[in-house]
Amino acid sequence: MKLLRIVLAGATLAAIPALALAQQPLTGTIVTIDRLSGTIGIQQPQSGTVGAAGGGAIEQTYKAPADALEKLHAGDRVTFSVSEVDGKKTITKIENK
Repeated sequence: MKLLRIVLAGATLAAIPALALAQQPLTGTIVTIDRLSGTIGIQQPQSGTVGAAGGGAIEQTYKAPADALEKLHAGDRVTFSVSEVDGKKTITKIENK
């Protein structure tokens, strides 16, 4: 019984980051679109202290729905939501700003 509680607690803690990621709307600028692999590279503004070392933006690649690959273009500013599907960060909703 004690082992079951430990396993359930571990599974719950593992799921929390994925839930938080899916609920948070993000913003960024599309840098790359790879229609062959079905991915979009989005550059997000870095949060933190102004003038901090290594300042700049972070680019992240996400799996994207096929319709998003066709209607969006590099340079578009977007708001999007992400969740983890099969171990890959996947865009669940994306809108052009």
